[in-house]
Amino acid sequence: MSMGGRLAGVLGLFLVAVGLVVWGVATYITPGVTGGLINYTNTQAAGQPVNLTVETVGSIGYGAHPTWVSYLTKDPHTGKYVHITSWELPANTVIDMTIYQYDSGSPLRNQQWGQVEGTIGNNATMNGKDFSTYDSNTGTGVGHTFAIPSLNLVVPLVGVGGDNICGTAPCLPSAFPHNTETFSFKTPGPGVYNWQCFVPCALGYLFGNGGAMSAQGYMGGELEVVS
Repeated sequence: MSMGGRLAGVLGLFLVAVGLVVWGVATYITPGVTGGLINYTNTQAAGQPVNLTVETVGSIGYGAHPTWVSYLTKDPHTGKYVHITSWELPANTVIDMTIYQYDSGSPLRNQQWGQVEGTIGNNATMNGKDFSTYDSNTGTGVGHTFAIPSLNLVVPLVGVGGDNICGTAPCLPSAFPHNTETFSFKTPGPGVYNWQCFVPCALGYLFGNGGAMSAQGYMGGELEVVS
C-alpha cells in the first residue's frame, strides 16, 4: 500500500474514533427524558419543609431497560414508588430528603465523591448516625451519589453487602438490606436544576457512563423550582 493509502486509512480510523467520542459525550450531556413530574408545591403548609423520599435499586426489573440501575421517587400523593425523577419544588424552601439505598457498592475512582457537601450543616445521616465523609476503600464502598452540581451538593450513598440484593423495584425495607440516608438542603430561586449520580454504575457500557447513567429518569433528573 502506498504512503498516501496508509495515511488515508489512519485518517479514516481517527475520524471514526472522534465521531464515537463526540456521540458519547453528546449522549451523556443531553440525556433522554422519560417524562413525568411530581409536584411538591402543595404537599406542606406555606414556609414548611418539603419531605422528599427516593430509593436507588441495582436493577429496576421492568420496562424498556429492566436491568438498568435506577432511582425511583415515592409519590407524596399516593405513597407509591414511581419511575419519575423530576420534581416541582417551591423556591427558597428546606427539602428534607430520605434515600433508601438498596444497591451494592465499590471503592470510588475519585474520593472527592465520598464527601458530603452542600447540605445544611454539610453532613448527612446514615442509619441514624451523622457523617460528613465516607472512606469507600473500607466497608461496602459507595454505590451511588445524589448530586446537584449547580448547588455544589453531593451526598455519597453507601453500598450494601450480602447476596440478598433487590432486583425488581420498588424495594421494601422489610425485605431487602439497605442503608437509609437523610439530609436537608434549601432550594434556590426559580429555575431548572439538574441532579445526577456521579458514580459510574452502568454495567456493560464504556467506563460505566452509558445507559442508565446518561438517561434522566434513571440516574438523574431535574428540580423544577417555582416561586
